[in-house]
Amino acid sequence: MFLQATIDRALAETAPGRVVWVALSGGLDSCLLLALVAEAARRHPRPIHALHVDHGLQSAAADFERHCRRLCSRLGVPLFVERVSVELAGEGLEAAAREARYAAFARRVAPGEALWLAQHADDQAETFLLAALRGSGVRGLAAMPERRDWRGRDLARPLLGLDRSRLAAVAADLGLSWCEDPSNADTRLDRNYLRHAVLPRLAERWPQVARSLGESARRAAEADGLLDEFAAIDLRGAGGDPARLGVAALTDLSRPRQRLLVRHACQRLGLPTPPAARLEALLDQLAAREDAEVHVVWPGGEGRRWRGRLYLQAPAEPLPVGWRAPWNGQPGRVGATAADPGVRVDWRLTQESGGVGELRLTGRRGGEMLRVAGRGRRDVKRLLQEAGIPPWRRGSCLLAWQGETLVAVLGVAVAEGWCQAYCPTASG
Repeated sequence: MFLQATIDRALAETAPGRVVWVALSGGLDSCLLLALVAEAARRHPRPIHALHVDHGLQSAAADFERHCRRLCSRLGVPLFVERVSVELAGEGLEAAAREARYAAFARRVAPGEALWLAQHADDQAETFLLAALRGSGVRGLAAMPERRDWRGRDLARPLLGLDRSRLAAVAADLGLSWCEDPSNADTRLDRNYLRHAVLPRLAERWPQVARSLGESARRAAEADGLLDEFAAIDLRGAGGDPARLGVAALTDLSRPRQRLLVRHACQRLGLPTPPAARLEALLDQLAAREDAEVHVVWPGGEGRRWRGRLYLQAPAEPLPVGWRAPWNGQPGRVGATAADPGVRVDWRLTQESGGVGELRLTGRRGGEMLRVAGRGRRDVKRLLQEAGIPPWRRGSCLLAWQGETLVAVLGVAVAEGWCQAYCPTASG
């Protein structure tokens, strides 16, 4: 069978010993994928796990879970269930459910493992049309990649080139049963409206509509990859640091290339890209006089200009007045409580003579002095200026104290007899 051979090849390409997780909803697509993967594992042994996410959105959820348990028991595949709460925070139900689902994936699937999803060609066509209707650019029109690295996990969609009718025929031949999700009939949801009211009409005139839209998505993905390479060249011309773009080099580019470079830099930094209007406002303000304050904010990010550089970053927040916390000199979260995540520290501080003793971290209060090796006592304010720390970041600088003696301004300078090393923590 062609489909079984496709899954066999995909599993054979997975490194021996790597756990392969199959996202199992209980519907046709995921049940078929799991059955095919379990069969392939007889010839290409790999650890296979199934992962079912209960969104808690409908009364039929218990039926889905029971069906998944029966199927996994028959196939001899361990099943893991993640229960999530879908929070609607200004986004639609579909987007909120997807966010909760992927958070569950991240909790259960470890970095280095593989996660297989059962989306198919019809799903890809729907995703392409939704992106087009939102006015998305090339990256949005690329829809879902067949394979990509996702937070250190190998995320794959081995059924993406096949339409649902073909999958249904294979499932029937195998005698598989599955659950029909009643929410899939709710055409108030955009994807369901396309699935039931739009794509069937298009298929009446263009029978290969799903395949054609999938090919358009593939070409968009290729174009997006080329644009990424092009933006990387412009990034090198703007200094090479996505967090600090040279304004002169940026403004020498055409406006489309400016937009592309800023979006590319944000993506490299893991920041949300600015909406179109915010991005235009940011680029417009770069032409302002040098002493004008440039500060444009969007959800999850901000852009500021200082000393000929455009700084792209998560919105900076100064430390609370009077903040202090004990510290052991190691990177990690400091001052965390049940109600407060604390402050992330990406530095290790040690004494040249050995041990550290008891340290504490504080923010700046003003007037602090640090005895720097070979330079004597130096004012912290001057040290920050000399180090080129932008003014808006100085309020979040961390000062390390041993007793009443200042021994380091983390990331800037240390006292005589002390050493610091940058050790970024795994998560923020």
